[in-house]
Amino acid sequence: MMEYISIFVFVYPMMMAIVWIFGSLIFRFFVKEEIMFPPFAKGAIPGLSILVPCHNEEDCIEETVLRLMVLELEQYEVILINDCSQDSTLDKMIELQQKFPESNIRIVNLKTNQGKGAGMTIAAKVARYEYLLGIDADAVLDKWAPQYLLWHLVRHPDLGAVTGNPKVRNRISILAKIQVGEFSSIIGMIKRTQRLFGVVYTVSGVVALFRKRAVVDVGMWSNDMVTEDIDITWKLQLKGWGVQFEPRALCWILVPETLKGIWSQRLRWSQGGNEVLLKYWKDIFSFRSYKMWILYLEYSCSVFWCYAFLFTIIITICEGSASTLFKPELLGLLSLICLVQFSTGLILDNRYEKSQYKNIPWLVLYPLAYWIVNMSVTVVSFPKALLKPKGKVATWKSPDRGIRNE
Repeated sequence: MMEYISIFVFVYPMMMAIVWIFGSLIFRFFVKEEIMFPPFAKGAIPGLSILVPCHNEEDCIEETVLRLMVLELEQYEVILINDCSQDSTLDKMIELQQKFPESNIRIVNLKTNQGKGAGMTIAAKVARYEYLLGIDADAVLDKWAPQYLLWHLVRHPDLGAVTGNPKVRNRISILAKIQVGEFSSIIGMIKRTQRLFGVVYTVSGVVALFRKRAVVDVGMWSNDMVTEDIDITWKLQLKGWGVQFEPRALCWILVPETLKGIWSQRLRWSQGGNEVLLKYWKDIFSFRSYKMWILYLEYSCSVFWCYAFLFTIIITICEGSASTLFKPELLGLLSLICLVQFSTGLILDNRYEKSQYKNIPWLVLYPLAYWIVNMSVTVVSFPKALLKPKGKVATWKSPDRGIRNE
């Protein structure tokens, strides 16, 4: 039995890496989305409501809003959501509103911490336009990103949401440099491949465009889920709405650069994924949800893999001998496949951000770190998701924004 478990621990990540490689290559060369530049003719750009949820974001919000003022849009509003911040976030919002009186900046002020999902729902209800662009308070949008996202929803009325392409902008520490490659060679490749299957695990909360009619159709954002972005993605797709990924919609973000920050972020991501896994398992059995079967199966296997990996490590330590997983020739093969995956992802993303090749040396550290962190947070977060009281409001804290090079 131990031999089979250790083989699974080795084969599963290798098999998925191969799937991501071929999937992203097929997406790049065979999925033809003829988006001209600019995506819309003058006077044809739809109205847009930009929702920016904030909790203690005094260090980020001004820069984010200043960049929103130069977007290539013709009619849009910015709704700043203050979720009971304890710092000067609200004061900065008011200053920005006064600084740009003609820019249609509106403020939603929540006097109690209700969580990001509740904040997005309230802002969506008062939004003037049909298209809702949600971004994080540290997000710096490329000026053409909203048009690339809008193009999909205007062209495809069955789409409920489309997510953009987050890129790391703080790159001082080794942890940040590793994440630069991660967002290109792991996250980007996975989203490209999932889009081929017609389902996406999550629209990234840092940059995602929604059709208001679709969001209303699924009951808006949940206020009891740790990761509201994963939850709204699954709700939309289970209700029959399509979700897509647009790599040309660039958005620059800040990532954690401390082990504590990384742990907190990944623990939240993992718990949110597990909550979705537990919440929607009954809906998956419906035939109308057949497209979601492969997504549910893949995520279930990844959770099982984490426990299998932990079991393999424990048995190896107790027996004092290396299992199949730790044989040098197999580790060498897995390392080679990982290197091919990283290189492929960086080459594909190089068209959006030059000099990606410089990040390859840092990614040598990624496989082992990813395995250990992913296994650890899943083992800890799955019981938390399982035992979490139903209906408990998921309040949030502003995450570690890393070290910024001014």
